[in-house]
Amino acid sequence: MRRTLEAERERGRGAVAEATTLEGLDAAQIAILGRKSPIAQVQRALGSLDAEQRKDLGRIVNEVRSELGDAVAARRAELERLAEEALVTDDRLDLTLPGRRPRTGSSHPFSLIEYEIADIFSRMGYRVVEGPEVEDEWHSFDALNIPPDHPARTSMDTTYVDVPDHPELLLRPHTSPMQIRTLETEGAPVYVVVPGRVYRNEEVTAKNMPVFHQVEGLAVDEGITFADLKGTLETFYQALLGEEREIRLTPSFFPFVEPGAQVDVSCFVCGGSGCKTCAFTGWIETMGSGMVHPNVLVNCGLDPERYSGFAFGGGYDRLAMIRYGIPDIRLLWDSDVRFLEQFEALS
Repeated sequence: MRRTLEAERERGRGAVAEATTLEGLDAAQIAILGRKSPIAQVQRALGSLDAEQRKDLGRIVNEVRSELGDAVAARRAELERLAEEALVTDDRLDLTLPGRRPRTGSSHPFSLIEYEIADIFSRMGYRVVEGPEVEDEWHSFDALNIPPDHPARTSMDTTYVDVPDHPELLLRPHTSPMQIRTLETEGAPVYVVVPGRVYRNEEVTAKNMPVFHQVEGLAVDEGITFADLKGTLETFYQALLGEEREIRLTPSFFPFVEPGAQVDVSCFVCGGSGCKTCAFTGWIETMGSGMVHPNVLVNCGLDPERYSGFAFGGGYDRLAMIRYGIPDIRLLWDSDVRFLEQFEALS
C-alpha cells in the first residue's frame, strides 16, 4: 500500500502538470483523487489493518491527498490566469469601446401607489407602521370583535399555517391586526396607517389574487367623531385622485366598527357620469370604514367612555390597476421587465 501511495503521488504530480485546460485538469483531479482512484481504494482498506499500520498509512494518505490537492489548486489558478491573458490579447475584443450601461431600475406599481398613500397620510400627521404577516387568532379575529363562528375564520377565507403546537397561527387576511398591536403597546392617542401584504383563499383571476395589498388606517383619541372619519377620507382621496373627487359613505357591517360604512369615490375616469370602469354607477367602491367598536377598545385596555376612534381599510391593488390602466392584475405579479420598465418615468 505504501508503494501504491508513492506511485500515485508521482503519477498525480505528472497528470496535474500536463493538464493544459481546465477541463483536462478536472479529469486529472477525478482520476487521482476521485472515489474510484487508487488513493481512495487504499483509504477504504485502512479499516482492515491493525491500529499501528492504520495510523502510519493514514498519515501518508492524508499527506498525499493534501499535496495533490494543493497542486491541483495551484495549476487551476495558473490556467485561469492564462485564459484571462489570452482573452485580453484576443483581436476580437476591442477594449477601447465604452461599456454598456446597466438598465436603470424602476419602482413597481405597487410600490408607487404605496409610497404615495404613505406620503399623503404622513403629511396629515399619521405615522406609517408595519406588522408581521404571520399572525395569531387573537390579533386577527378575537380582539377585533370577530366571533369564533364567523365564516371568515374558516379555511374558506383564511390560510392557516401548519406549525406544531401552534394551531392558531395564520397568514394575516387583513392589516387590521396592527390596530390591536399598536393600541396594546402604545395606548391612545394614536394615528397610524399600515400598508402591507395580506392573504386570502381566493381564486386567481384577472381581478383577484390570493395575495394582495391593503392599507389600514386607525385614529384613536378623545372626542373623535364620524365627521372626522369623513373629512380624513375626503382629504385623502382628493390628494390621491384629484380635488374634484367626492366620497360617499353608505351603511355597512364590519365586526370591529360600529357604525360601519362602505366608502365609494366618484369615478375619476368619467367624473361620475357613468362608464365601464365604475359599472355605469358613477362611483367606485374602495374600502370599508367606521368608528372603532367599544369592544375593540376594551380588548386593548382602553376606556370607551373616554376614547373614541375610527378605522378604515381597503386594497390598493385595484386602485393601481385603474390608476395606471392595467387590465389584468396578474401582470403585476409576473415580474416581466418589459412590463415594469413602462413605469420607469414614474419612479
